[in-house]
Amino acid sequence: MIETPQGMFAALEASPVSGVVERWPALLVPGLTGSKEDFIAVLQTLAQSGRRVVAVDLRGQYETPGPDDPAAYTCAALGADIDLLAQEIGDGEPLHLVGHSFGGLVAREAVIDGRTKFASFTLLGSGPAAIAGKRAEHARKMIRDIPELGLDHVWHAGFEPEALANGVPDDIIAFLRKRLLANSPTALRYMAEQVVTMHDRTDELRQVELPTLVLYGEHDDGWSAETQSEMAGYLDAECVVVPGAAHSPSVEAPETTAAALIRFWNTAESHFTDIRPTPL
Repeated sequence: MIETPQGMFAALEASPVSGVVERWPALLVPGLTGSKEDFIAVLQTLAQSGRRVVAVDLRGQYETPGPDDPAAYTCAALGADIDLLAQEIGDGEPLHLVGHSFGGLVAREAVIDGRTKFASFTLLGSGPAAIAGKRAEHARKMIRDIPELGLDHVWHAGFEPEALANGVPDDIIAFLRKRLLANSPTALRYMAEQVVTMHDRTDELRQVELPTLVLYGEHDDGWSAETQSEMAGYLDAECVVVPGAAHSPSVEAPETTAAALIRFWNTAESHFTDIRPTPL
């Protein structure tokens, strides 16, 4: 658990096996129905590049508690949480920020608000505005069903059949069920509203002039590959397409994803010629 002025946040942390931290840390932010566990496959590889790497649950998500106030789950409010987490984890050093899917929209708020100095920003399977396609339909269904039917219905009517159809192992299905039901219903409902109504803030992000990476799977079904490629071009950002991956490259192609992040982070750090991290 990471303590901030806004409360406690559940986290997974990885450090170099050597115990020597040589480079700036990284903060990984999950998507709408995800959690910190979505980054397990990349955490240790990323840490072996000489960094402290932390993945968190957003407020109201899985193992991080959250209030029943809908205002706590706007992208702006959640972005303010990311500022506090980044300041706590970075402890005065610039920090690499990665946001997956809805987490990218949240992390973008923290970058734009200017309260925290970041070393770089990565949009991982995340687009410029509202999510589209089947994932948008799924989010709208959650918005309708959660208040009247509850999370248990959402699991049995949508998540469980999809997992079974995809041949997900029983132990992973058990975890996915536990995770979904542990979410704050208020959080999940209003986060879903945010992801289907978010306006485009690419112009504002461009003005920050922060090293930015747009990284996505070639078969992404949240924001199209074309949409993400166009966003990268407008931001003058580096763009990496992960072959064979869909909406969750850190799960579907962890080594390729980790390698792309490490290379990007190292390059971003080389631009900060007047700042050097201090080894612990």
